Amino acid sequence: MISKELLDILVCPERRTRLSVADDELVADLNRAIEARRLKNRGGERVEKPLDGGLLRDDRTVVYPIVDGIPIMLIDEAIPLDQLESRG
Repeated sequence: MISKELLDILVCPERRTRLSVADDELVADLNRAIEARRLKNRGGERVEKPLDGGLLRDDRTVVYPIVDGIPIMLIDEAIPLDQLESRG
C-alpha cells in the first residue's frame, strides 16, 4: 500500500506532524460509517467512496484517506474520528 519511504516523508499538512498507517480495524469502522452515510470530511462533505486505507495523525484525531491507492493529503479531506461511535 504505502511504502515506508513515502510514509517517512509524509506529514500532516495542517500540523506538520508524523502520520502512521491506520490499522485494518479503523479502516473497517470508517468504511462501515461511509456505507451508513454518516461520515463527513473536515470540509463538511459526505464521504461517499470506501477507503483502501488511511493515514492516522499522531494525535489520533483525524485520518487522511487513501482512495484507489492514493493518499489524499488535503486538510478538508481529512476525516475527524470523533464521528465514529466507538471513539466518541
